[in-house]
Amino acid sequence: MRSVLFILMCIFLTQSGLAQFITIGTAQPMDGSCIQLTPDRPYAQGIAYSTTKLNLQNYFEIQFDIYLGDKNGAGADGITFVIHNDSREYEAFGGWGEGMGYGRMNPYGNGNNISPSVAVEFDTYQNAIQNDPLMDHVAYLENGYSFHEYYWNGNNDDFNLEDGELHDFRFRWNPSDKTITVYLDGLVVYQGTRDLLNDVFSGQANVIWGFTCLLYT
Repeated sequence: MRSVLFILMCIFLTQSGLAQFITIGTAQPMDGSCIQLTPDRPYAQGIAYSTTKLNLQNYFEIQFDIYLGDKNGAGADGITFVIHNDSREYEAFGGWGEGMGYGRMNPYGNGNNISPSVAVEFDTYQNAIQNDPLMDHVAYLENGYSFHEYYWNGNNDDFNLEDGELHDFRFRWNPSDKTITVYLDGLVVYQGTRDLLNDVFSGQANVIWGFTCLLYT
């Protein structure tokens, strides 16, 4: 059985106070400004979206702590941080298992996913169909497509996110040079240049952001 407890805490660094969230499925607030996306049981589905939209014309940085349990080798499948403008708005969700509530399970066919969007996955289970490595990893994704050619694991074949510890995550968007920078525990794990406003979101500046997790077994 590959199920695991996920907890996350979200803090806007560029706004005062903690954003409010709409939760779907098993996601629920906890003490200490945390949200539990899924309990430790199979077929759980939890999504949390902030009610405060992001404006892609403005610089922003989002910081939160994530906890992915302590079931190294048995936990799955992971969570995603997602920014989207899906027509379903606060009810948008993607596929089970390797889709992690964001992407579709079969990258070569049709399936439910969140699009248009960008996402960062924290993947704790190898799914070969998504080109996952053996170890836990972080990857940048777009438009509900979970298959990825590149990932970050700190060049460590034993990289493990299910270590019973909180991990600090930051997502930074700078519209002046169209740079996306992703940090994990103070390290840059992804940096790229992308015109999110025009090339991904077709000129729509105000977008929804949140976190997804759908367990399969």
